[in-house]
Parts: sequence; structure tokens; C-alpha cells
Amino acid sequence: MTDESALKPQDREAELSGEWTHDNQQWWNQYMASADNRVACAPEVAVEQNEAPKYIGSLPTIYDLQTELNASYELDPIAIGQFNRDGYVKLKQVISSGALALLRQEMEATLRDDLGENPKLDFRSGEMMWLTNNIFRQFVLSPRIAEIAAALMRVQRVRLYHDNSLAKEPGCGRTPWHYDAEHFPIDSNNVCTAWIPLQPIPQNMGPLAFAVGMETCRLVESVESSRFDTSYDRTVGKIFAEHGVDVDDGPFGLGEISFHHSRSFHTAGPNNMKSSRMVLATTYFEDGACVVPSPTMISGDWRKFMPGVDAGEPIRSRYNPVCFPREG
Repeated sequence: MTDESALKPQDREAELSGEWTHDNQQWWNQYMASADNRVACAPEVAVEQNEAPKYIGSLPTIYDLQTELNASYELDPIAIGQFNRDGYVKLKQVISSGALALLRQEMEATLRDDLGENPKLDFRSGEMMWLTNNIFRQFVLSPRIAEIAAALMRVQRVRLYHDNSLAKEPGCGRTPWHYDAEHFPIDSNNVCTAWIPLQPIPQNMGPLAFAVGMETCRLVESVESSRFDTSYDRTVGKIFAEHGVDVDDGPFGLGEISFHHSRSFHTAGPNNMKSSRMVLATTYFEDGACVVPSPTMISGDWRKFMPGVDAGEPIRSRYNPVCFPREG
């Protein structure tokens, strides 16, 4: 983390009442610094000399990609029940290996262009790439993915909040315990994120891990939020352990993606492999939702994701299109 990205002591009071004034990468820098890595990233844990398998074959054309990402996915009703009971669900064979390889190639190039050839960052990020890149656009606005989100939330229409390109580099530590409702300034209970790995994620690469149970968040609702130290992450983990909360930290197979509700607590382990753990995360919300009355610093640069929309107003900006059902 650079000095410019660190939050200063004078920012503490503004954490609950102010708005974020830095850029997206700085937000992620300080956010990752709030993870307790004393156990998960002890010095004796070395980066393994293995890496994600390489894709062999011809990459799909844009037409092939559009065809795949427009087609409906056969969603088992059991998955809908699990999502609403546990707060998340993992679905297999949602996206083909060729489509994922194409997006991984594009994400690597775009992050390199945006952040530099060697940015010396443990965690690289980008957002809103769908606005300038057609391959990202096919994924982020995909009716296939958005239809799954709508079905899981049991709503008719969903809009895009934003996309995130996330690259956890070799040796990068944990992602802290958190739930997205704290970060998304959306006044609705129907918000969920599709987490799309662009390669298999074995245990030692840091798969997303979920605290099982939609209402698990109530156990820690009184814990004071802080992004200035590791106290929140450490305290949440301790409470979950004391209450015997099950944590699903299993690996992700190629083509397997997860959907988690904004109230679902989740974390991720360190990347102890040789290659980047690359993920596209896209967040959807029920059409008609408004911005919360008082967004905070924890929401990041939310105005960038919904330009022209003020606190308390319906979220219908040009950057928040209806993704399902596909209009026009």
C-alpha cells in the first residue's frame, strides 16, 4: 500500500458520515489492509510453485460469446432454496472454459494498461470496464447471469449496480470478513453479486468462503465497523468460531460461479499459488430500488456507479441498465 492510499487518523470521524474521496484502487488497498493475516499468512506459508492450468484451443468469437451469455441456464429450484436459506449458492458449468479464458486474457491486458506493467500491488482491481470493452460488456450485461440473479432473489427485473475486476496476486493475503450490504448504498433487500472465477480456484488459491446462513449477520450486527485496523475482521471471525458457524471455503471448479446475497458474510484465503486469482464480480439489484438516505465512506465511489442519482432517489442512471429481462 502506498502512503497516498492509506486512510489517515483524521478520516475516522468521516468513516460513518463522509464520502470516499480517493480512487478505486486506493479503496481496495486500504480494504485489504483491514484483514487479519497473522495466522493465514504466517511467514512459513510459501507460495507454491504451481499455477492455474492454461487453456488450450481456439478462443470463442464475439458471436459465440453473445450466444452463450444470452442463453438461459437451467436453474434447479433446490439452488433457489439454498440461496434464500444460506445466503449464497455455487453453481457448476455456468460458463464455458473458452469464454472464461477469453475474459481472463482481456482482464489481464486491461488491468496492465490501467495500472502499469509492474504496479507492485498484491491486489489489483478495476471497475466499469464494460463501458469501454465489448468482451466485458457481454459478461456484465449477460441475460444468462442476470436471469439467475433474478430467479435467486425471486424478483422480476434486475439492474446492474457495478462490475469489479479482481486480481489477487501470488502471495496476497486474506480478504477480510465482510458483507456487501455495508458497502452498497442500495435501499433494498434484493441485492446479490455473481462471483465469476476466470480459472479453477483450489483451496490454496483463496476461494471465496461463506458463513453459512442468511441470518448469520445478526450475530455480529453490534460489532463496530472499522477499515482502519484489523479489529473488525478479527472480532467477526472470533464470534463465528464461538457460535460454531459453518464456513464453506471449498474450491471452485472451472465454470463454477457463486451468487451471494448482500447480507451474506464472506471472506477469502490467501493466494499461495504462482498465478493470479482473477475474478469478475457483477452486482445486481431489484429494479425500483433507491439510494440509501446517507451513503458513507464505506460505500466507496458510489456516485461513479450511478451518475446523476442522489441519496434517496431511484437508481436508474445510464450506468444501471436493466439486465434481465433483456429490453429491446
